Amino acid sequence: MIKAKDFDKASQAFAAFLRKYPNSQYAGNAQYWLGEVNLAKGDLQGAGQAFAKVSQLYPKHPKVPDSLYKLADVERRLGHTDRVKGILQQVVSQYPGTSAAQLAQRDLQRM
Repeated sequence: MIKAKDFDKASQAFAAFLRKYPNSQYAGNAQYWLGEVNLAKGDLQGAGQAFAKVSQLYPKHPKVPDSLYKLADVERRLGHTDRVKGILQQVVSQYPGTSAAQLAQRDLQRM
């Protein structure tokens, strides 16, 4: 559905999966991709909520650094610049050595 750019159906499918299998080993990934799909649809609020839930509901999941970085991007797009710096600093300090931390460090230097 994502490859076909049917983001509405993809969003519904990820949400349905999360409702049915909230404790699945794939739930953190599904939550992250729900954020990506919402971002692609232009639903910044939905994307922000989905990305935030990755770290809240699946704190040990490998997608947490990426989801926090994406959350910072959403906050920037929403004009919440006060939140952006804190999220980026969190990524750098809590997830050093990740690609998300490298991107966050670059963004912090540009601010």
